[in-house]
Amino acid sequence: MIIDLRSDTVTKPTSEMLDAMMSAKVGDDVYKEDDTINKLEKRIAEMFGKSHAMFFPSGTMANQTAIKIHTQPGEQVICDKYAHIYNYEGGGASFNSGVSCKLINGNRGMFTAEDVTAAINPPDFYHSPLSSLVEVENTTNKGGGACWDLNELEKIKTICKTHNLGYHLDGARLWNALVAKNETATQYGALFDTISVCLSKGLGCPIGSILTGDEAFMNKALRVRKILGGGMRQGGFLAAAGLYALDHNITRLAEDHKRAKELGQQLSTCSSIKSVEPSETNIVIFELHDDVDSNQFILKLKAHNILISDMGQGKLRLVTHLDYTDSMHNKVLEILHTL
Repeated sequence: MIIDLRSDTVTKPTSEMLDAMMSAKVGDDVYKEDDTINKLEKRIAEMFGKSHAMFFPSGTMANQTAIKIHTQPGEQVICDKYAHIYNYEGGGASFNSGVSCKLINGNRGMFTAEDVTAAINPPDFYHSPLSSLVEVENTTNKGGGACWDLNELEKIKTICKTHNLGYHLDGARLWNALVAKNETATQYGALFDTISVCLSKGLGCPIGSILTGDEAFMNKALRVRKILGGGMRQGGFLAAAGLYALDHNITRLAEDHKRAKELGQQLSTCSSIKSVEPSETNIVIFELHDDVDSNQFILKLKAHNILISDMGQGKLRLVTHLDYTDSMHNKVLEILHTL
């Protein structure tokens, strides 16, 4: 039995989700004739209080589309140094949109309104790129699944309005934040111009993300998605998985959070581990002592059929998810106890 804790993207659809997929009513989505995709998009838009939403094959494409519709070539996106759009999207911001990133040295992937103000380039100083977009990631991946404070996000919104900046949320794991903080999608929809949410991370779908926003933004997004190759035909089979997940797989995220905390507590007792970052949601990031070889540590766990991720710079990661069961969890805790 392989216990895969590398990511929450490794899950397989349950039999119930597969049944929902196979019974989906589909059509050609490029013609906007796929009833199931239309239903999913409408539902997500209503959840966030937006007028429109759009189904994408990946979160990266959804984020890259958002960057493109908010910016012009030569402009600049303000984001954290840990941001997914900067670290894990293949340099897409520069390749697709011709923009650079102004990196904030935040705390676990999060920053303050004061940090944003300090990062804005003077609009009349033509030697520097024009600041045009602020991007936030919630929860933060490299930050160990940390959740933003909603009050700080509201303060940043005020800064964006004052300086005429776009405001985008990479909410790949926003579902985790909503459960952990007892918040609502509507609260986030009121703050951000555009929001991307993932259906595979946490929710157990095989593929898919949604970008939501109001009509002016999403009309532009339709063209950008086409340019990036994201127009799909009978994608309702995939959208049906998303609808099933929204009904059945959000509240259960609390189970993943509980197990992640227990893993963090057990890791903190291991003599080979220097530090364990606080775990609010389903991600646990930890560092080994300098004299412990990370590859050997990973191989030792792999010998017990436990897979984890190496994030570089001495940081390792565990991610709990839908396919990580109680029996698996007990085994991992037992193995960690022996390290």
